[in-house]
Amino acid sequence: MTKYKSEPVKFDGGAGTIAADRWSPRSDGPTRGTVVMLHGGGQTRHSWDRAAKNLVAEGWDVYTLDARGHGDSAWDQDGDYAIDALGRDLEMVVDQIGKRAGHRVRPVLFGASMGGLTSILTEGGNPGFARALVLVDITPKVEPQGIKRIRDFMRSAPDGFANLEEVADAVAAYQPHRPRPKNIEGLRKNVRERADGRLYWHWDPAFTRLGANLDNPHGIHQLAFSAASHITAPTLLVHGAKSDIVGNEGIQELLDLIPQSRAVSVAAAGHMVAGDDNAVFVDVVGEFLGALADCTS
Repeated sequence: MTKYKSEPVKFDGGAGTIAADRWSPRSDGPTRGTVVMLHGGGQTRHSWDRAAKNLVAEGWDVYTLDARGHGDSAWDQDGDYAIDALGRDLEMVVDQIGKRAGHRVRPVLFGASMGGLTSILTEGGNPGFARALVLVDITPKVEPQGIKRIRDFMRSAPDGFANLEEVADAVAAYQPHRPRPKNIEGLRKNVRERADGRLYWHWDPAFTRLGANLDNPHGIHQLAFSAASHITAPTLLVHGAKSDIVGNEGIQELLDLIPQSRAVSVAAAGHMVAGDDNAVFVDVVGEFLGALADCTS
């Protein structure tokens, strides 16, 4: 079986460098198109690694991005992490992908949670920007108790951790439905080490301190509702049956707003659908992508 590896690439964003990985099919022929994958708040591009390997194996040219203030991307000096700022970064990145390719690129946007809201606002504000949308456990209307759980987790360790064992304990407490990993070294990419040796989450503390997205679900709903009403691109919502973020009301609202949309529930998954059940996620997405006409954009 062919092993696909990524190469790090960088783009210019509104707050500075946007770090990314590119996963390219090993072929001299045309690709099935471009996929751009946007992670959720508090995650990094590496949350997409397993799914990206499956997509590139199917002939897609895949880019996974670190949002501003996350992972290896630049932090915004003014702490601007509102969804519209993330959307402007996305537009800049896709424009640069197109310039490097020598033609306009209309990507399939994969967006988990915060990344999904970024996709909705960007496509809704610029109809035709994307070829299709894959929204992962996110709708314009979100469940407040789920948002509170995310907010509490992201603000729960202001003084960092003494070691990876403490990091693993925090993750296990937040995701009790997942087994605690035996090898915790993989968590190292989710933290940064300061000079005193303590470990801190990889995101800018201003992301949670200012709370542009976490503290304003009603305002985000209004923005995303308006944007979704202008989306005509084929849209797939993949949501976790055990999610505390997406509820039946939000799902139906999304389906009513976007004409070419459908929703699929993943039985064993919570909010982190691709991480909870990547095999089912890939199967569901593969069927959706298979219905898109092949093109090179």
